[in-house]
Amino acid sequence: MFKLFIANLKMLIRGRQALFWSLFFPLMFTIIFGLFFGGNNTNVGTVALINNSNSELGKTIEKTMTDSGIFKIQKEQNVNAGKDLLKKNKVTAVVEIPRDFGNSKPGAPTQMIFINDPSNAQANLAVAGFLDKFLNNVNFQIQNARPIYSVKSETMTDKNLTYFDFVLIGIIGLALMNGSIQGIAITMARYRQDKILKRITTTPLKPWKFVFAEVMSRLVVNIVQISLILAVGIWGFNAHIAGNLWLIVLISLLGGLLFQSIGFAVASASKTVDAAQGMSVTISIPMMFLAGVFFPIDQLPKWLFSIVQYLPLAPLLRMIREVGLENVSPLTNPLNMIIVVAWIMVMLIISVMRFRLTDE
Repeated sequence: MFKLFIANLKMLIRGRQALFWSLFFPLMFTIIFGLFFGGNNTNVGTVALINNSNSELGKTIEKTMTDSGIFKIQKEQNVNAGKDLLKKNKVTAVVEIPRDFGNSKPGAPTQMIFINDPSNAQANLAVAGFLDKFLNNVNFQIQNARPIYSVKSETMTDKNLTYFDFVLIGIIGLALMNGSIQGIAITMARYRQDKILKRITTTPLKPWKFVFAEVMSRLVVNIVQISLILAVGIWGFNAHIAGNLWLIVLISLLGGLLFQSIGFAVASASKTVDAAQGMSVTISIPMMFLAGVFFPIDQLPKWLFSIVQYLPLAPLLRMIREVGLENVSPLTNPLNMIIVVAWIMVMLIISVMRFRLTDE
């Protein structure tokens, strides 16, 4: 059985296409999201600034916007140049400080001009909110007044979690799902199509040893997947992982078993490689978007949330995020573990009932 385990590992390593989907494809997601959202990056884009005012207030606004780090400032000579850049999507917004803005002489303008593109909703909120807060503070200072009501912000953890931290855990689940479901289903279908499974029945090798070696070799690949994703996320893009890394890996391996069991169930219903591939994609793609890989599923409509929260990937991601981001026990909500174990048992029962080494 050990020799078969080593042989399976060698085949997995030599299969370049399968190795790409298992290792480098999720790493691509990690790097792409890391470049946009990692490294404590709060920048929402570039703002074209036209400062026509020579007042101290105009200079202060320009300096404050430049030093804020919320957006990059690109100075332009006139509004038309800024609008042209906005149309070409080279900037996310245009801010004009009119001539004499901030001067106390009669007739001086009292409004700044903010030109935005409705498609850049996040940037628009950030820029508008920044300008509104800044000018409110200026108004209070001019009127010698202090605000009565305000908001005190407190975080529930000692780390400033980012969207990238959330997505990083989702990519781990995505890698486990794609690698295990498609890997097992397509491999078993190919073995059946090439009569390899039928030949195994003529050898002294017991079927359970064959399955065990296949499962263990893919769990080794899962460990490599998880380690690479976490390494790139943490050391490459400063991801904040508050919980125990070993516990994250352990729960992820439970996810590997979960999706391998689904892979065997798919293989039991697929007679050809094409059928296995089609069924695997049909299962994986909806879960990738509906089970919480890229966004919290509680933002979905209530009727849809009540369904997708029971998808195999959803409770697994909830457990890993509880450990990785909140540093609490994965059994804080035992329903998650119950759902995962129930899916494993159901898929194993289906596989045992339908999967055969010989052709039907």
